[in-house]
Order: sequence, then C-alpha cells, then structure tokens
Amino acid sequence: MPTTPLTQQNFQTVVATNHIVLVDFWATWCGWCTRFAPVFEESAELHRDIVHATVEAEAEPALAAAGQVDRYPWLMAFREGTLVYSKSGFLPGDQLEELVQQVRWMDIGEFRREHGLQQPTAAVPGAQQHQPTVGRAGPAPGLQAYGWPGLRSA
Repeated sequence: MPTTPLTQQNFQTVVATNHIVLVDFWATWCGWCTRFAPVFEESAELHRDIVHATVEAEAEPALAAAGQVDRYPWLMAFREGTLVYSKSGFLPGDQLEELVQQVRWMDIGEFRREHGLQQPTAAVPGAQQHQPTVGRAGPAPGLQAYGWPGLRSA
C-alpha cells in the first residue's frame, strides 16, 4: 500500500477515521529522511491495515509547527485519533516494527485514563500534551506494553 500524503486539509480526517495512523514528517533536504523513506514504505507494504502517511514539512509548515516538529525525520503515531507517540530520528526497520506492534496491541482505553484523555482530540498534530517515546530497549515511560506477549515492559 502506498503512503498517503497529508495536508492541512486532510490531516484531521485521516487521523480521525482510521484505527492506526503513522505520520512521517520529512524535508527534501534531509539525508536521514531519504534513508527512512524506504523503511517507512516497506512497513506500509507489510501493514496494509495501518495508514502510513507523510507530511512534507516545507510544504505544510503549519502542520509541522502545530506538531512542534523541529527535526527530521519525525514520526508520530495515532491510535483511534489519539497521539500515542511523537519523536524525531531515524528508526531502522526492526525498531519501526516494534513501534507498530506496540501501537497495535496497546490498551488505548488505559492509555487515555492514565493521561487524563476522555476522547480522541487529534485535530492537529501535537493536540495532546503528552508525547511518549519508545527507545531501543523497549517502551519508555508513557507507552506501556499492553496485551501482546512479545512486548517488553519499561
């Protein structure tokens, strides 16, 4: 499945109407973005049930600013309209796959309760105040391993 380009006009609709959305913010001059693009596209082919979207930050500066994106590549993950991951940096394929599985199997109800979120409110990137991250050793505080036995706990 090809990646989906996002703009200010379609961002909210795509995030609100899909179960899981991964968003790659990139810039044309960014070398790491060029290296991450095939990794992201491979994930899109492997996980056809997950929307893999891209935002060209130079063409969509308002989206980048709303998401507090100041480095590239920058990856966000939304689950049922809620921002559950937001971090800059290149992810190798195995780490992107680990993130996909964590987002897929997390208990979103528990996540919302822990972070005081009542319902999805991801009208623009960064709409949620909490932006958990996942490191190489497994989930960092905030994105816990829920429901899937292969996930490591923090």
